[in-house]
Amino acid sequence: MQIIRILLLMVVGILSLTATTTAQQSEGDPSLTEVWNPEPTVVTPGSAMMPPSDAIVLFDGADLSNWQHLDGKAAQWRVGEGAVTVVAGTGDIQTRQPFGDVQLHIEWRTPAVVEGDGQDRGNSGVFLQKIYEVQVLDSFQNRTYANGQAASVYKQYMPLVNASKKPGEWQVYDIVFAAPRFHDDGSLVKPAYVTVLHNNVLVQNHVELRGPTLYIGESSYAAHPAKQSLLLQDHGNPVSYRNIWIRDLGDD
Repeated sequence: MQIIRILLLMVVGILSLTATTTAQQSEGDPSLTEVWNPEPTVVTPGSAMMPPSDAIVLFDGADLSNWQHLDGKAAQWRVGEGAVTVVAGTGDIQTRQPFGDVQLHIEWRTPAVVEGDGQDRGNSGVFLQKIYEVQVLDSFQNRTYANGQAASVYKQYMPLVNASKKPGEWQVYDIVFAAPRFHDDGSLVKPAYVTVLHNNVLVQNHVELRGPTLYIGESSYAAHPAKQSLLLQDHGNPVSYRNIWIRDLGDD
């Protein structure tokens, strides 16, 4: 009998609490917390080989009209079969258009025939604003320093996991980049941040960059233009790229 009384008291307590919560939620005007304007811009989502409707297509497999070498001359990398491949010794290429905050989609492939090891195997790089590198490397069963393997923020952050595919297979980076901000006197307002998905796996989770990615030494920020080109690196290996598109996320 005592157990029944306790159970009844518990049920009554729960019902009372539910009624109180419901009454509190029904008080006031819900429209006070509703935002109707402005409305988000309508964007048509893309597909595996089709970018979103507001994306800027940087390479669609046809030509390198959106790219140039650092000296302003036409890009000399090889275009064929829907891809562009590094021609060793011709130099890095960069977009003609500069960018700030962006969402970037880029697909890449290291050579199917494996040559070299460590950093000498399928090496290239995706440089946001020309100075912040997400490493491209054949990291499938290829040991090197962790903060220099594929999907690392070079020499700053190792990837959370190694999501690399086999040599010769196409791989994907989806990158969200927030550019740094500087005061008029050149001092830093806000550092850069980057998020990276490698083959649909989160490998960099909104990490704070310490400055440009350097091969030697510790990095620090120096003021630069709010928008700069996207750069792809010639590291001497015939790495290929395709389906490159970017979304300008504005300046806020």
